[in-house]
Formats: sequence, structure tokens, C-alpha cells
Amino acid sequence: MSGLFSIIDIGAAGLSAQRTKLNAVSQNIANVETTKTPEGTPYKRRKVTFRADEDNRRFVDILDNSVTALKRTNVKHLPNSENSSVKNNAVNLVAADETIVEPDAFKLVYDPTHPDADENGYVEMPDIDIIAEMVDMMVTSRAYEADVAVIQSAKEMAMNSLDI
Repeated sequence: MSGLFSIIDIGAAGLSAQRTKLNAVSQNIANVETTKTPEGTPYKRRKVTFRADEDNRRFVDILDNSVTALKRTNVKHLPNSENSSVKNNAVNLVAADETIVEPDAFKLVYDPTHPDADENGYVEMPDIDIIAEMVDMMVTSRAYEADVAVIQSAKEMAMNSLDI
């Protein structure tokens, strides 16, 4: 059963990471024409990178710590490191880090009527490619759906194992 909890942990970590990426992509799309932020510059693109998260505690580890009293009643009740042939393999979950991308240069758009135009009529705009952001959004949505399917499958396996 601990394998199913690991699967759910992995899927949940993936959902969280994909949600972080989707939020960043949504911010980029929403601010594609933002010429002034509180810092006084055009909006800067957000980028999310994924990494292995060694600090994250898995559900099965928390469960093992909470059933210590049962482990002491009889060594055959629950597997532990002394009497189990099944060992928990170390599983690194995924974590997402959001960073601000410093552009080499902002896009210059000629619009002398814009309130943020310089003396030559050019406006600095965020260097965001809306098509690339939409593709990122679709890929992230598909990955999110895949993580949901993994969790759903693990849940169904757990329910089916209870029926046996």
C-alpha cells in the first residue's frame, strides 16, 4: 500500500509544480502590454523551472511516524526496517521555482499617442511572445491532466485492493 501513497505523492507534487507554471504563464499573458510596473519598467516575463525536491516529506513517511505505537504491539502488524522485505525506495518529488527573466532589451513599439512614449514616440513593451506562452499554457494543462489521471488511477487501485 505504501507504493500507492508514493504514487499519489508524486502526482500531487506534479500538480503543484504545474499549477505554479500555469500561474506564471497566466501572468505573462495578462501582462503582455503592461508598460509600467511599480518598479517603473515594463513587465518582466516569469519563468518556472522544475527541480528535484529532496526536502519534501512523503505521505508514507508521515504515516510511518504516526503508527509507531502499532509497530510496538507485534512485529508482524506493520512492516518496518527490521522485519520487512519491502524497503521504501527514496523518491524525490518535483518542486517548481519561479524566476523573473531579465530581458536583454524590451520591445520598442512606435506609438506617439501612448502615455508612456518617449520623446521619439517609442514605448518600451514587455518582451513576451504570446504564441510561445499559449503553447506553454497548453503543454502545462496537458501535464496537469496527466497528473490528475495518475492520482485517479492510484486511487482506483487502492479502492480495488480493498475489494479483494
